[in-house]
Formats: sequence, structure tokens, C-alpha cells
Amino acid sequence: MRLVILEDYDQASEWAAKYICNRIIQFKPSQGRYFTLGLPTGSTPLGCYKKLIEYHKNGDLSFKYVKTFNMDEYVGLPRNHPESYHSYMWNNFFKHIDIDPNNAHILDGNAPDLQAECDAFEKKIEEAGGIDLFVGGIGPDGHIAFNEPGSSLSSRTRLKTLAMDTILANAKYFDGDLSKVPTMALTVGVGTVMDAREVMILITGAHKAFALYKAIEEGVNHMWTVSAFQQHPRTIFVCDEDATLELRVKTVKYFKETKSFSSILKWTSTLRIVNTDHYCY
Repeated sequence: MRLVILEDYDQASEWAAKYICNRIIQFKPSQGRYFTLGLPTGSTPLGCYKKLIEYHKNGDLSFKYVKTFNMDEYVGLPRNHPESYHSYMWNNFFKHIDIDPNNAHILDGNAPDLQAECDAFEKKIEEAGGIDLFVGGIGPDGHIAFNEPGSSLSSRTRLKTLAMDTILANAKYFDGDLSKVPTMALTVGVGTVMDAREVMILITGAHKAFALYKAIEEGVNHMWTVSAFQQHPRTIFVCDEDATLELRVKTVKYFKETKSFSSILKWTSTLRIVNTDHYCY
């Protein structure tokens, strides 16, 4: 497990975007050899998506041979609703890059058989060869995707009832009207994300500080589902200074001194493509 601490949200977003960019470039995707990327929604990844769009428009990054799988989708919300995750992904990311729409996979919260939809999603991930890099964000209660507190740490893609804390947090996207907030969602499971070859979790803001503390300083606990990723062989937590407010001083000092920004870059040096103009610096 690695913790990368950046000064603010913008720096954390840029670091994450560069990491994704360089992983795709290093992979050298091509026809028949796609890079597979798991993606989140919410406010946290927006800065990262903006930087990835910038790299694409600058000619440094192509998504032509990238397949994506999103973490979740509300149940019962029309696909074209402005707050559906279909709308979020197309408006904030997909329509600005060169990804083939057939390669951008998002769960259908209006499917006639929701369990069959979840099973099919797992099958598509398997057929794609698994997820190379799963990027995620968390809620203040430490849930990843919609794996609410108490979720099984071996769970797969399924239908979940949303916790009241999540509904309250999401009300801001629905004019503050709780009656408009969906109460159920389809979500990948903790086990689904754990199967990825690499996981990067974005955690920013003081309101996520206690969740980060639970994620890395205490033991694995199904009441804080993000804590499961302590056990993943390749997990990177990327955070800003505000998100470290609940961490012990010695924890922050340790990661800053012994696994500082420069040492993390050294660790990712194997991702660089020698003699190319298309590395994301």
C-alpha cells in the first residue's frame, strides 16, 4: 500500500491523471490488446478527468484502445437524467475523448432484470481480461462505489440499498430534495475491485479525513469498505493535505519522508516509455 500526499485538490488530480496516462502509454494498447480501466463518478474525479481530456487534446493520450467499466449507476433514474451516471460520464469525460462508445461500459439501472444486468457486467469484465487499473473515490463513511458500511468485502456486482448518509450526501445533486434522490443503485462489489491488477483511490478534502484514517491506520473492517484495499498488492491512495487531518503525525511524516512524491515517481519510472514525446509529464 502506498499513500501519496499532495498539497491540494488540483495537485492530487493532476498526479492521478498523469499516473493513468502513463499506465496506458506503457501498456501500448492496440487492436486486440485493450487497456481496461475502472472509473468512478462524483465530485472527486472531475479534476482528474479534466486533465486526461487535456492530455488527449494535446495529442499525448488516446483512448481508442481503452475499455472502461464504471463503478455504479442509480436504479430507476432515466439514462438521460442530468444526474444519472451515464450523463455524468458522457458530459464530463467520454464525449471529449476518442473512446469507442461500445467500449464504455456503464451499468443499466433500468434493466428489466437487475440481477442479470449485474451478472452480465461481471462477465464483460472477465471477457475483457479483467481490470488493469481501477480508479475509485470514497464517501465520508468510507464506502467505495456503493458498497455501503456492512457490505461484504468479497461482494460482486449487485443491487444495493443506499445508506441514509449517502442519500443525504447526494441530495445536493437533486436540489436538496431527498425525495428525488434514488434509494437504490447497481454497484460493483468490493471483490470486483479487488480483482483489478492495480487500484488507485482518490481521497480529498477534510470531510474525507476520518475515512482516510480508517482506510490506512486501522484494520480491515467491513464497516469501512475502503479498508479492504490494505490487502491489495498494488494499491495507491492519492490524497491532499486536508484529507490527512485525522492521520497521526508520524504516519504523515513517514509517507512524506520515506515514500515522498519523488520516491513515488521513481517507483513509477518503469512506466515511462523511452524516447517518446507522448509521456505525460
